[in-house]
Amino acid sequence: MLPYNTDMEPVLLPEYGRHLQGLVDYCVGIPDRDERTECAYAIAETMAGLYPELIGENGDWSKIWDQINIMSRFELDIDFPCEVISADKLNPKPAKLPYSSSQMKFRHYGRNIEKMIGIVADLEDGEEKDLLISMIAHHMKKLMMQHNKEGVDDAKILKDLAMYSQGRINLDPYTYLLHEFKEVQAPQQHQNKKKKRK
Repeated sequence: MLPYNTDMEPVLLPEYGRHLQGLVDYCVGIPDRDERTECAYAIAETMAGLYPELIGENGDWSKIWDQINIMSRFELDIDFPCEVISADKLNPKPAKLPYSSSQMKFRHYGRNIEKMIGIVADLEDGEEKDLLISMIAHHMKKLMMQHNKEGVDDAKILKDLAMYSQGRINLDPYTYLLHEFKEVQAPQQHQNKKKKRK
């Protein structure tokens, strides 16, 4: 029976085919270093003949040697004629994301609210600042409602706003009223039943 490709070892670089992959695998397994090196150079010559576009400007063969090193799973132990790509360069580990270590005071508001309050608190008094404070306070109420559907205390929101701004935004809960928000329910779809004809 003919062997199926699916039953064989996967080809690391399919564009070069299974035969070249087999040659590289054979080359890696040669115990004598000089013979192994000679075999690797023969494979490079073969690849250059089959794929001349791999040779770069001024006769640069580095791409061919990179491909051979990749197909060898970086196990080909020879003296390469040029610097070849390493496993670390081919599959570099992503850099760790710098997570902030600072703790949020209230998670339901989020970090963006904290930053916005700090920026708005530094603004000069005026109509624009008052409008931004109103927008932030009402947004805080919406966020609080998502966190606590039982009920929202406006005085608590204004107290949190004062705390975030370190007392620079201090609104009186008896005179500063926030809008009431109601949760809108999705309309129910009625199924129209067709009357049967008699």
